[in-house]
Amino acid sequence: MPLYWTIDSKARLFTGVAEGNVTLTDAVDLLEAMAGAKAMAYRKLFDGRAAAPTMTPDEMLSLCARIRDYHDQGMMGALALVATPEQTMVFARLLGALASAKRPIRVFTTPRQARNWIEDQPKERAAP
Repeated sequence: MPLYWTIDSKARLFTGVAEGNVTLTDAVDLLEAMAGAKAMAYRKLFDGRAAAPTMTPDEMLSLCARIRDYHDQGMMGALALVATPEQTMVFARLLGALASAKRPIRVFTTPRQARNWIEDQPKERAAP
């Protein structure tokens, strides 16, 4: 599987890494694991620099819709993404879906920058 993650309930932090070809099924599995662990409100740090997109445009739209459905279910935690500039362009629609939640979100080029930022975010967010 090209997606690896850790869910730390004590730190209220989800960390994930993508390596290689990521399919729609892989992405849905990650979302379902996060939802099943009740970790959607946790802070999230995701490094996708080693990922290669294999989703069709229709699959990407499906993933965006699923992400928005999760947003409608409750509070979302801060999100720090690590990506290359090229990935940021390719995944612009997905980034838009991620940014539609009412939460802090930033894209970084290095894991250190992302880690520093996410650690400065509160573990709990007040409801809007």
